[in-house]
Amino acid sequence: MNLSGKRYWLVGASEGLGLALAEQMHAAGARLVLSARNAARLDEVCQTLPGAEAVPVDVADDASVAAAAARVGAVDGLVWLAGVYWPMPADGLEPAQFVQMCDVNFTGCARVLGAVLPGMVARGEGHIVLTGSLSGFRGLPGAMGYQASKAGVMALAECLQADLRGSGIRVQLANPGFIKTRLTALNNFSMPFLMEPAEAAGHMMRLMQGTAFKKSFPAVFSWVFRLSQFLPDWAYYPLFAPRKKH
Repeated sequence: MNLSGKRYWLVGASEGLGLALAEQMHAAGARLVLSARNAARLDEVCQTLPGAEAVPVDVADDASVAAAAARVGAVDGLVWLAGVYWPMPADGLEPAQFVQMCDVNFTGCARVLGAVLPGMVARGEGHIVLTGSLSGFRGLPGAMGYQASKAGVMALAECLQADLRGSGIRVQLANPGFIKTRLTALNNFSMPFLMEPAEAAGHMMRLMQGTAFKKSFPAVFSWVFRLSQFLPDWAYYPLFAPRKKH
């Protein structure tokens, strides 16, 4: 698929993977509308990407999403990249952060889709790209909020694909592993196959320019998570989440 001249709304584009993808899409000739909560940061980004539009939005707020969508108008494509993260085991639950991860990562996605998808359906064309995570394939220790919300996004993409195949609306799902950002900097454990944002954005560009529904990357690391789905509970939990000693 040629992105040149197509108008895309990138939600969560002020830093990390979103920023790297915006840079690569801009180089490919796409017309960009960039959104995030930090208006000043968005303006800085748009100054480096001539022609890009900055539309601040808080995806956790219904009115903010509605106002941003009205300002953006019709687009050829939507790329969902927004997310928040804190490491969180069940015995260290922080209620406010837990709810925020769910409300931004999954419900925020639903808010933006609700504002954009009906117009695409009416026109019979469009491109929806959602960002999941390798962590979303199966429950992991210390991942309350983030893993569950990403699993929701992944299931949502699968539902969209089931409903919209043949409609003229392309649906795609990107499932990245660890990306070097301020969010993963919160982790105090080893992160195998840690990617720079530009590398991860390159994977997403290849997905968007191809015909596949989804891409999980890095490929070798993704096998661990995809194959874990086939393990019975009695084998999976002792291997991936050993029982705590009291």
